Amino acid sequence: MGLLVLAANGASGQGQSNCAPREAVVERLAGTYGETRQSMGLGANNAVIEVFASGETGTWTITVTMPSGVTCLVASGQGFETMNDPLTPTGIKV
Repeated sequence: MGLLVLAANGASGQGQSNCAPREAVVERLAGTYGETRQSMGLGANNAVIEVFASGETGTWTITVTMPSGVTCLVASGQGFETMNDPLTPTGIKV
């Protein structure tokens, strides 16, 4: 499956699909890259947006899962860090 070549190499537009059933994507991210889900949220049209990352290697992947169960890779990279200092939105006084 050429699914995560995109995540590993930053390949794009080479005829490779960057979507697969969610279970396959999650298994590949964990098994190949050691990435686990770090955060998630609900996007437009009930799409689930998730960030997977590895604390050991620093790799990360952002996915979007549609209600149909198909998950697509959105972005990936290196240098992931967990932040414990939430940013205050501009214009809000604390």
